[in-house]
Amino acid sequence: MILGKKVVVVLPAYNAEKTLRSTYDEIPQDVVDEVILVDDASRDNTVAVAQAVGIKHVVRHEKNRGYGGNQKTCYAKALELGADIVIMLHPDYQYTPKLITAMASIIANALYPVVLGSRILGGGARSGGMPLYKYIANRLLTLLQNLLMGQKLSEYHTGYRAFSREVLEKIDWKNNSDDFVFDNQMLAEICFAGFQIAEVTCPTRYFKEASSINFTRSVKYGLGVLGVAVGYRMRKWGLARLGMYKMASAFRR
Repeated sequence: MILGKKVVVVLPAYNAEKTLRSTYDEIPQDVVDEVILVDDASRDNTVAVAQAVGIKHVVRHEKNRGYGGNQKTCYAKALELGADIVIMLHPDYQYTPKLITAMASIIANALYPVVLGSRILGGGARSGGMPLYKYIANRLLTLLQNLLMGQKLSEYHTGYRAFSREVLEKIDWKNNSDDFVFDNQMLAEICFAGFQIAEVTCPTRYFKEASSINFTRSVKYGLGVLGVAVGYRMRKWGLARLGMYKMASAFRR
């Protein structure tokens, strides 16, 4: 807890048995009140490892619901537990949990309601082993997204994000995609609602056990991301009325 705010970390997991313990061991228990792991029908022993390390709230999907579907369960459970600050962290140990305190503090001190852990700020992506083609794709997509959405983010594709309760209650994430584009739909809704976003430099690790999507899925993801950004610009111009912005419109600042 920070300044009376309950901090909950959510771990959207899929086949994370080899990296979960390392991730969990670095979570600052003096700050984090609850940890939730949602297992998306893994084919390994992710659930058993989660229980062995002491994670009290473990939810298992009987059928794979996808990355976005996993996060939906994560956020619903966190809000149910009374979270004031929710931090989404991939349990593949690609991002260091040691930044949780800093990210939660930014929100607890009412500086920003959303914080992203950026691999691009400070040049940590390439030094941490990000493949060159992924780095180039990240930079190009981010450039186009910033132009279309009028933002200045260093990246939209990080798996390390912190949200205030207010943000999660006022955007319509429940009706977003169950696939990887879910993350970008959330950011589009957050921007449309007028919430400000902070970024912190985050070192990253790329190694065999770290989660990654293949080239075909990456192309599909990239096209989906561009579709979200174009839809955002069309909605801002009043040329489209996309349902995903309905809730955000009611709470625009």
